[in-house]
Amino acid sequence: MGFSDLLEQVGSTGRFQIVHVTLLSTPILMLASHNLLQNFVAAVPPHYCSAHSNLSQSQLSPEEALRITVPQDHRGKLHRCQRYVVPQWHLLDKNGTSNLRNEGNSVDDLDADLQGCIDGWTYNMADRSSTIISDWHLVCDLHSLKQMGQTIYMGGVLVGAFLFGSLADKYGRRILLLMSYLLMAVSGTCAAFSPSFPLFCFFRFGCGMALSGIALNSLSLILEWTPTRVRTVVGTMTGYCYTLGQLILALMAYYIRDWRWLTLAVSLPFYVFFLYAWWFHESARWLALKNKPDRAIKGLKSVAKFNGRCDEGEKIDIKMLQESMKNELSMSKGSYTALDLFRTPYMRISTVCLAAAWLSTSFAYYGLSMDLQKFGVDIYLIQVIFGAVDIPAKIIIAVTMSYIGRRPSQSAALIIAGVTILINLLVPYDQQTLRTSLAVVGKGCLAASFVCCYLYTGELYPTIIRQNGMGLVSSIARVGAMVAPMVRLTGDYIPWLPGLIYGGAPILSGVAVIFLPETLGTPLPDTIQDVEERGSGKRSKMSPKETIILEDTGANLLKPVA
Repeated sequence: MGFSDLLEQVGSTGRFQIVHVTLLSTPILMLASHNLLQNFVAAVPPHYCSAHSNLSQSQLSPEEALRITVPQDHRGKLHRCQRYVVPQWHLLDKNGTSNLRNEGNSVDDLDADLQGCIDGWTYNMADRSSTIISDWHLVCDLHSLKQMGQTIYMGGVLVGAFLFGSLADKYGRRILLLMSYLLMAVSGTCAAFSPSFPLFCFFRFGCGMALSGIALNSLSLILEWTPTRVRTVVGTMTGYCYTLGQLILALMAYYIRDWRWLTLAVSLPFYVFFLYAWWFHESARWLALKNKPDRAIKGLKSVAKFNGRCDEGEKIDIKMLQESMKNELSMSKGSYTALDLFRTPYMRISTVCLAAAWLSTSFAYYGLSMDLQKFGVDIYLIQVIFGAVDIPAKIIIAVTMSYIGRRPSQSAALIIAGVTILINLLVPYDQQTLRTSLAVVGKGCLAASFVCCYLYTGELYPTIIRQNGMGLVSSIARVGAMVAPMVRLTGDYIPWLPGLIYGGAPILSGVAVIFLPETLGTPLPDTIQDVEERGSGKRSKMSPKETIILEDTGANLLKPVA
């Protein structure tokens, strides 16, 4: 008798599981809002230097004041970061103005001296009523702080994964999930009322930590209270909550144009989640493994009562629980570390290639998703398109993984994503429809790659060290998410370099994936020796059970949130 049989005894797909999964999945809708929030709260509005202070008393119209204050750049657009040292009154002459515009003269063609925006900037707030860019003037010399803010947030996601992951194994999933909900609510609220950019970044770092805690512990509680046969379906439905959350963010941002109110709107629901999360049951599997059988039995009996199976629940005792957990307890006695992922040849190859796939997927995914303004299309519309493309992408990759195989699916998703990004470098900026279409295809492929990464990684690593492997490669993915915003700054010096890096990384990792073994239809490895024998072509006595894989499959669609 295994633990899954014990779960069946108390009701594995009853009312408890329906309510439990629904309440745990609902907060995931709002995780996408925090993950992609910077697209709207840090949108860069059109801006230019404010007029000289002595012009405020003049009778000039705003257009005339702008004409004599701000020069044009080499593209014929108003310069964003420079103005004339003294107003160029002669430009008010109609003939002079006409000549300037018709001949395409720019700032470089004029002899007038220029200076920085010492009187501040004027912003065109047509799309947003306020952003952190306009409030704290993160433009010109300070424009890199926008990308730094997103990097700090992703740093919080990385730290949260290490912190909440290890604490959850020690203190339980439920209490860490409660703490994560409260941290998200408080940090988000404080970020909304931050009086300065450093404080905003500090609280966003807290939001990133909370996001990891919520994603990891929600997933654990969902999978550990549902039976093997429905975990794939439940995991897929939960993953689509994140996809739907991207659409909700676009809707909320469209109607809430102030960045403080938008930040507050996506944070307040977590107070509600914190309150109802006290009802959640701790994982009975974890309680049994941590030698807390009394609490595990109490939880199982409570679930049995909720599912209307009180008689079956009363039959459970300590002896029955220990018998059901015999295999798990024997597995937990071994001591393995991340170093074991590199000790043997085929484990080393798998780890390096998987790390490359995870790193490039996350790196390119956030490189595309976190700079919607570059496409020159309405940011609300493109947010909806970028979110909606995940739906067919995840369906297609699920089909190809099942019928073609994991390795070709993973490799193709990465290579196609990289190629579309590189092609976009050759498309003129004014062809917005084509540029957007290519970006959408690339983003869909990267979302599909995330799905494949989770399943493929779970099948390649042996049972005894699977969690160590998953933890390592997912942490590397978060490093990629941290680096992605900073790479965009290289475009200040070489405009095409960010696109080359974002596109080249997935292609290189797609080639690296070819060196991994195919796992479609093969039994799961239980030990490191099984992996080495599979790599050398020998037959091994690997477990034919699919339990672990179905558990990991449920996680695959959650990964982009972390």
